[in-house]
Amino acid sequence: MAVRIDNARLIDPAAGHDAVTSVILENGRLMTGSAGFTAAEVIDGTGLLLTPAFVDLCARLREPGPKVNGGVASESQAARAGGFLDVLVPPDTQPVLDSGALIMQLLERGEEAGHARVHAIGAMTRGLEGRALSNMARLVKAGCFGIGNARAPFANAETALHCLEYAATLGLTVFFSPEEPSLARGCAHDGFMAARLGLPGIPDTAETIALATQLLLVEQTGVKAHFGQLSCKSSVELIRIAKEKGLNITADVAMHHLHLTDAAIDGFNSMAHVRPPLRSASDREALRAGVKSGIIDAICSDHQPLDASAKLAPFPGTEPGMSTLETVLPLGLQLVREGVLTETELLRALAQNPAALLGQQKPSGWLLIDPEQKWTVTADALVSTGKNTPWLGREMQGRVLRVFS
Repeated sequence: MAVRIDNARLIDPAAGHDAVTSVILENGRLMTGSAGFTAAEVIDGTGLLLTPAFVDLCARLREPGPKVNGGVASESQAARAGGFLDVLVPPDTQPVLDSGALIMQLLERGEEAGHARVHAIGAMTRGLEGRALSNMARLVKAGCFGIGNARAPFANAETALHCLEYAATLGLTVFFSPEEPSLARGCAHDGFMAARLGLPGIPDTAETIALATQLLLVEQTGVKAHFGQLSCKSSVELIRIAKEKGLNITADVAMHHLHLTDAAIDGFNSMAHVRPPLRSASDREALRAGVKSGIIDAICSDHQPLDASAKLAPFPGTEPGMSTLETVLPLGLQLVREGVLTETELLRALAQNPAALLGQQKPSGWLLIDPEQKWTVTADALVSTGKNTPWLGREMQGRVLRVFS
């Protein structure tokens, strides 16, 4: 069915297009001309944005798993509500995505739900235990997009090297969430706020030491690598240096790390307990600058839905994670209003660059967005099963009105 949208601002960074225009959409495709098309619906897009659908490089849908905190059906529906039509799931599911059968099951559940395309990252080692290599060739055959070990450590650097060598022979993208476990035993950024609250800290070196090691191994093996959920200033600098050296790498940051600092955990606010932890204001500014300059290629949701009980213990005993799929867009538009990013830079990080990483030549669909619509984040307003967000009760501005796919 063809839909005509008049007077909307079409922003397509990949095509270099940003203008108020009228367009025809048919089955989620943007048609270049209106000749021969009879629109079954005409929409007045005055004041609205028409953009490519978003691609999320890290979201936990809680399948396979016990589904107590969500599931593919509910969380992919939340993804669609937030503008994401492609979602990449890391391998730290329960059980771990280290077998072809589990990969196929996850992808099939995504197809059955029909809200967004689900992509899987297979486990680099069996059970994410960091010792024995998984059968990567079988995981690829089952449909996994790339390989990773989530935040699970390797037994040693030699095992990590063999994993990257194996992945390189298969032409796979390796996904890293850098963390040195011996330095990451705390629950908050190792700074003033953690000291004031008496919480065990996680220094930024927990991330940068792991990142530096992984970059050296990537350079040695020549494997294509993506570094996800970066959180500190030094990581941005390491990625910049690696890119200048010509390494085939990309990187992303979670949207909440572009907004919040460790000040958000004041009062032992467990809703702000995430991993990697929220860091300092200078780290946040460096991450923002990294996105604007293109050193950081993409913005992800790092969606982690949790039930209410997961956030009720004393702060160190609560589970880290935020439900974020539906707040990424309004928070991104807030960055635009604050002058941190332009609309084009935001869409490059949410749509163009992550889509290119997945090898997509064209958007999976299009979004009609009202950048001015205000709404309040409440449990009822969120489609996701997870209501664990520090923005609960806050007014947001910007919402997806329609998804064309």
